[in-house]
Amino acid sequence: MRISAKTEYAVKALAQLAIDWENPQSSEQIAQQQDIPHKFLEAILAELRRTQFISSQRGHGGGHRLRRDPSTIVIADVLRAVNGPLFTIRGECPEDVEYAEPVGALQNLWIATRVALRSVLEKTTLADLVGGSLPEHVMELTRGSDAWVSHTYQLTTTQNN
Repeated sequence: MRISAKTEYAVKALAQLAIDWENPQSSEQIAQQQDIPHKFLEAILAELRRTQFISSQRGHGGGHRLRRDPSTIVIADVLRAVNGPLFTIRGECPEDVEYAEPVGALQNLWIATRVALRSVLEKTTLADLVGGSLPEHVMELTRGSDAWVSHTYQLTTTQNN
């Protein structure tokens, strides 16, 4: 799973709005507070309006605000609204992809991966995020010694002399 700039900015913009969710904020305020390019933010805000996360009002005292309490907005739904399903294989849901042996178990691997993503993203709300108190099971995942280490593929070659 890759998190695009668009996705990250959408979450950051909604988090900024969640701080004082019933009062509107201008796109300029959001862009400045969250270090998001303003033009890019405008397009994201339009999409967040279309997907009914926010409402907007023009004029004096206007701006953007959340349509509902941040404790009811899970991060998974934001990602789905901006990018579509959380996890796909070649654009298909893992339950719709079939594999022949010897990789028949690959479908189960993809399903388990989706479940793992959901266990974090569907259990974390905007309120959790801006309150700085992520769910305990999410925080537990960050405490492992390997959690903060990036793993990349390392090509190794053996030279015969």
